[in-house]
Amino acid sequence: MATGRSRASTSGRRARVTARGVALRVVRRVCEDGAYSNIALGAELRRSALSERDRRLAADLTYGTIRRTLILDSEIERAAARPLSEIDPEAAALLRLGAFQVRFTRIPDHAAVAETVALAGPRRRGFVNAVLRTLSVAEPVRPQGHDDEAVSGRTGLAAWAVAELRRLLPANEVEPAAEALASPADLSLRANRCATTPDSLVRALRDAGHEAEPGRHHPDVVHVPAGPPDRLPGYEQGWFTVQDEASALVASAVQGRAGDRLLDACAGPGGKATYLACGTGRGGLAVAADRSLARSELVRAAARRLGVPLRVLVQDATRPALAFAEFDAALVDAPCSGVGAARRRPELLWRPARDRLSELARAQVAILGGAADLLRPGGLLVYSVCTFPRAETDAVLRAFRRARPDFEPQAVPGPGGPAPTHRLWPHRHGTDAMFYAGLRRSG
Repeated sequence: MATGRSRASTSGRRARVTARGVALRVVRRVCEDGAYSNIALGAELRRSALSERDRRLAADLTYGTIRRTLILDSEIERAAARPLSEIDPEAAALLRLGAFQVRFTRIPDHAAVAETVALAGPRRRGFVNAVLRTLSVAEPVRPQGHDDEAVSGRTGLAAWAVAELRRLLPANEVEPAAEALASPADLSLRANRCATTPDSLVRALRDAGHEAEPGRHHPDVVHVPAGPPDRLPGYEQGWFTVQDEASALVASAVQGRAGDRLLDACAGPGGKATYLACGTGRGGLAVAADRSLARSELVRAAARRLGVPLRVLVQDATRPALAFAEFDAALVDAPCSGVGAARRRPELLWRPARDRLSELARAQVAILGGAADLLRPGGLLVYSVCTFPRAETDAVLRAFRRARPDFEPQAVPGPGGPAPTHRLWPHRHGTDAMFYAGLRRSG
């Protein structure tokens, strides 16, 4: 979502760190540099000395601006009477941040405009002020109709992704699904049964004054309002890890038991791998592999904090370094477009490009092939992606089965009962949009 020239420093003004200043820097990093919002915001907040109230404001402004980027860009182009590609990156980021406050918050318009303009450099200040004041007195324009562009214009989900929803869902669910993907989610925790129980975790959270509710579909999941997980009781003791309920269901689908030999072929950052390791125990073998050294270190750190026995390996999943080929089950939670996780990383509403889906699908098939060779006869292979386009889901399974006729569909557990494939949706299940499937290697 870059707007032309490369990013310079945000006017070089860091004398007084403010919530809006933090939000502006993160928005620029996400929109211009391709950063992930959760990682970039966390880094900025750690460097700041903001009060708890200002930290919450910075997070709300950051995620809200990124979540509404497509809608805001349309409003800005109308108020500026020019395409966004003709507005320099810093001015564009300032306009997005200001427009979000004007259109989607209770902050008074005059305060939203003045505080945003104060962040602008001298060369941009007049332009930013003029556009935001024009926008503040103009009536918002809500796209009409039910075509893909109109739904995109109302929800902020890319039009091509709306078209994919239309092919997978009944017509009356398309816009609710898009709206749910573009809505923030509570913090989802998975209780670590190697350290505590879900009931004990709920009690500890409530005793500390947090709202805590059990998940709808997985017995180990607990939902709490969004906030820093490391400030919750039990974090240092390894009582829980942050994991969406859909991801917990995927890990459960592997059906690991004590003593099993299990592989997570794309393990970073470690939520599913640590689930498998707890289930197989010290009498079994749980291996977490990832091609990225940095992500492998995240897996190792997660296993240490949770106290679970996990072997961590850096390898390319399409060409495994492992010679051992007798795993009882393998999980391939493959790299994907990630649109289904947009509730937590809102840039995924508009960042993934449709023309990359075929490239991703080829990689997904190759990773499945690499993991398949490491399974014993009769072993279970679980494939999952946190997205929904057919190119990355059904088409990948068809391509893999054409290449590997020794694998047959296998029913695995899901919220509606056992089935060979499962699709989860935020508007139906209250989870990320997730696809997963089971395959059994023949004898």
